[in-house]
Amino acid sequence: MTSARDPDADGGDAVRDSAGGGDASDTGRDDAAALDRGEFDFDEPSTDQSFENALAKARDGDRLSVDDAVELLATGTDSDGTDPVRKEAVLELADRRRREEVGDEVTFVANLNNNVTTACNTGCLFCNFKDSAHAFEADSEADHAGFTKTPAESREIVEEALDMGVYEVCSVSGLHPALALNDEHHEILAAHDDPESEVNYKPPERYATDPGTYVEQIQAMSVGGIHVHSMTPEEAYHAARGTDWDYETVYRELADAGLDSAPGTAAEILVDEVRDVICPGKIRTDDWVAAMEGAMAAGLDTTATMMYGHVETVEHRAEHLQVIRDLQDRTGQITEFVPLSFIHQNTPLYRHGVVDSGPSRDEDELVVAVARLFLDNVDHVQASWVKSGDAHGLKLLNCGADDFMGTILSEEITKRAGGEYGEYRSFDDYVEMITAIGRTPVERSTDYRTRRRIDPDDGPHGPRLGPRADGSPMLPERSSGHPPGGESAGADD
Repeated sequence: MTSARDPDADGGDAVRDSAGGGDASDTGRDDAAALDRGEFDFDEPSTDQSFENALAKARDGDRLSVDDAVELLATGTDSDGTDPVRKEAVLELADRRRREEVGDEVTFVANLNNNVTTACNTGCLFCNFKDSAHAFEADSEADHAGFTKTPAESREIVEEALDMGVYEVCSVSGLHPALALNDEHHEILAAHDDPESEVNYKPPERYATDPGTYVEQIQAMSVGGIHVHSMTPEEAYHAARGTDWDYETVYRELADAGLDSAPGTAAEILVDEVRDVICPGKIRTDDWVAAMEGAMAAGLDTTATMMYGHVETVEHRAEHLQVIRDLQDRTGQITEFVPLSFIHQNTPLYRHGVVDSGPSRDEDELVVAVARLFLDNVDHVQASWVKSGDAHGLKLLNCGADDFMGTILSEEITKRAGGEYGEYRSFDDYVEMITAIGRTPVERSTDYRTRRRIDPDDGPHGPRLGPRADGSPMLPERSSGHPPGGESAGADD
């Protein structure tokens, strides 16, 4: 098992420590200001394959290579731009593959986002979710719009959501310097000669709000039979920093505390030359993979993501898909692939002119379609109404996707980055949208093992799979105030 501090896996402690000490979020903005396209002018993709041959392989059901995926994502590297005829051929084939593999059901889940804190010093240049951790200190006079929740507050939010029929809580948070795995971890971190610069640690008493430990937060959210989906590979690194604990050890302790599955976010693009540009303070590709394997070794299902449409090329996207497919070949515990379209408006990458925009709709459609064709060992591909809006999200369901996210109830990460498509969806919204495109709405559990087909004529609609769900609508009025989490929680992703 790879150590969570293995320098060969995460790029070395020097990189991590420089990101963790002091106000690194400001450093990230300075880095973005210094960047210009010439410093990471990636080569235009070219392959020894042709678009026609790649499409034929996909049509025949042959396993695709990276070169095949590059040709399909680019609609041919022999010309610039997206060829509309070729694009439609890829989309049609992916939609047919989706129908053959998973049928015409469109699934969604009754879930709540409850992120613990926005405090973070990693300095990722694609992110506007975090706030400088220094601003959260008790003696700080800095203004910020962020939040930190205590374990008791997290428990209260989850209890309220359970009463609405919710059965999954998703929690993905900033890397708060006072967050440790458990009490023993606090002692280990505090024993370093210079904890702040060496391991990005400050004791909880330095902050206006004590976030508790990771174990305490998971225990707090693991109430009433709800499914806890939390602890990204990056958070797992943070929960082991300064120790020789491996990822399996970390995830086993969290599983004992109530963690049910782990989100494969913090992936962005799993190619290190891209990570060097957009998130130089984050774990490297090998360490992301090691963390995922550790979670799976601890018995947890995972998801896998890709955040695309910033500085990467279609070749990087194809290489990312290869990492995911190889991981699934070894483990078989990835339940779904989640493409995340980069929302650019409020991010450092955009503010400093590193990027002009996020991906085009053509790119969104091709990423979903090629994911369906390339990831022949991952059953489910998700379309995101948060990233794409309702209309385009429904289009993605005809490009190879079969899952349409969840109710969410509160959403923050995309909203802070400039997303404009809302914060939550009701079951009635889902039934109306899914039936409008001729598909079957299906309520599902987090792991897809439990499903309930919904009769569109048997409304109003609400969740029935949750431990307290009785079919009552979750959101009878969309303007009826704040969803669970209250004003401080905003709309967490």
